Amino acid sequence: MGFTSRVHPELQQSLTTLETIHLPEGLMKARSQSAPVVQKSEGISISDLPIPGGQGQPLRIRIYKPLHQGNRRLPVLLWIHGGGYILGSPEADDVLCIDVVETADCIVVSPDYRLAPEHPYPAGLEDCYATLQWIVESAAELGIHVNRIAVGGASAGGGLAAALTLMARDLNGPEICFQMPLYPMIDHRNVTPSSYEITHPAVWNRANNLVAWQMYLGQEYASDVPAHAAPAHATDLTRLPPAYICIGQLDPFRDETLDYAARLAQAGIPVELHVYPGCYHAFEHAVPDAEISRQARTEYIQAISRALNH
Repeated sequence: MGFTSRVHPELQQSLTTLETIHLPEGLMKARSQSAPVVQKSEGISISDLPIPGGQGQPLRIRIYKPLHQGNRRLPVLLWIHGGGYILGSPEADDVLCIDVVETADCIVVSPDYRLAPEHPYPAGLEDCYATLQWIVESAAELGIHVNRIAVGGASAGGGLAAALTLMARDLNGPEICFQMPLYPMIDHRNVTPSSYEITHPAVWNRANNLVAWQMYLGQEYASDVPAHAAPAHATDLTRLPPAYICIGQLDPFRDETLDYAARLAQAGIPVELHVYPGCYHAFEHAVPDAEISRQARTEYIQAISRALNH
């Protein structure tokens, strides 16, 4: 059975219209494609703020807050954008972050973390950790519940979210109450059956993934890769926050994601796992109006709301 015939009916047509990426030569072109212009929500404030990032480097963060917050202390989601560790910006997820604020009645903070290959590991993760520390230090000013901090992200953002929970635990850093690594990019080895299975050029595939990991890890690629760089390497998954994880059946990250979710559960961590049949990597972003995309998006936004407001 060919790849196209296995794709969910709502997503099949997109295979002929998606903007394909061929790495490494297509990186600059992909970066030049700007994020869509978002219709701002009347009830939400969106602002950009410079803060000290990893190793004191300047870092821009994007803050989404409900205008009706008043004097209330709200939970916060640290949202990390995707893009293979080499692409993307907070603006690309404006629609999602607005939806999260409206549904979960929370604040969202999203860092414009440094990208590879110009800034390989650990630069991006250090920027995310600096953002987490800034959230705690600025809690009084922002009106944040310091014991209601969640982290989440999709694809590379999901990998960084998983790595950030490991890093916060290992450094005795700020407490994270919930993690949401969506179809996370967590294993540089690319040795799973799903990594070899998904090679279609229209979707994120094995070839691009190999190049992106080489760019992200830099000199680390040929050495023993630490778990903070590729969380699939983590052997101790205890003392981590509850997790919500989703993955498409036709995602090259399927098997590494299922394995990570299973090992979290074996370590005693509460895990909610969703697998979407016939869905490729980041399908809900590629075809946002498909019913299966709406379902996936609704389910993970509701999971955030439950975790932050129970």
